[in-house]
Amino acid sequence: MEQEFTWSPAPDSGITMRWVEANDIRFEVAEAGQGDRLALCLHGFPELHYSWRHQMPVLAEMGYRVWAPNMRGYGNSSRPQGYENYDLGKLTADVAELIDASGAKEVTLIAHDWGAVVAWHFAIKKPRPLARLVIMNVPHPKCAEREIRKWRQFSKSWYIFFFQLPRLPEKFLGRGGAAPIIGVFRDSAVNKERFTNADLKPYRDAASKPGALTAMLNYYRALLRIGDAREVGEGIVETPTLILWGEKDVALDLHCLDATDSYVPDLTIRRFPDASHWVQQDIPDQINAALGEWLAS
Repeated sequence: MEQEFTWSPAPDSGITMRWVEANDIRFEVAEAGQGDRLALCLHGFPELHYSWRHQMPVLAEMGYRVWAPNMRGYGNSSRPQGYENYDLGKLTADVAELIDASGAKEVTLIAHDWGAVVAWHFAIKKPRPLARLVIMNVPHPKCAEREIRKWRQFSKSWYIFFFQLPRLPEKFLGRGGAAPIIGVFRDSAVNKERFTNADLKPYRDAASKPGALTAMLNYYRALLRIGDAREVGEGIVETPTLILWGEKDVALDLHCLDATDSYVPDLTIRRFPDASHWVQQDIPDQINAALGEWLAS
């Protein structure tokens, strides 16, 4: 029997749901728009394709076919066991094969948080060509490597090390039907009225699925235990790149942006003083305007 989708978009949103097979993973994908210009949107932790609900209709209106997959392990996408199945090599291959499955002739990669970690590596290693790259609140890997050695960032990254522990993080985040997931968003958001219980219910429900939290945490476990995160060579990104950054990010220091242009020659940075790490959900109208302006330029 066909499994129900994690999220049921509003009928007037223009967003529909589909399944896509790629890289031996069955992806649960939100889709909007049509055509051969693909905007592929990659979510972060502990998010879903749902985190792009404010951007998808706008991108579709701009003439893009928009795909927002639940990344491996999330929602109803396939959930392989073992942290070794969540290394950056496999995550990058997922993106490449999703692009192939789309049949698109041109691809713009738009990504936040963990999705942006994958997107940076994809743009550096170039398994498929990109027309544009949009990054939200995640530093270039070379800048991240530099900053994690400094206390100002190391002290904000404590959770990465906590997530390395067996079972305890799952128990902590899974309490009360994954109720702490609501706090992950709301406690650090600026515009908390955009993060009501109803707004956050899809994230909580998805995290409550059997094995979901372990899969989600395996991204962090693979990051520290498998060395491919540091295998980026000189880290040069040739793709025109836009960084959208909420300055009130409790997990990432603003200095993470320093010297990004050393690795990204064609770079535009837009900083938003009154936005959190969850920038595209915290200030969707401003993010949509910035996206539209840059993509149309």
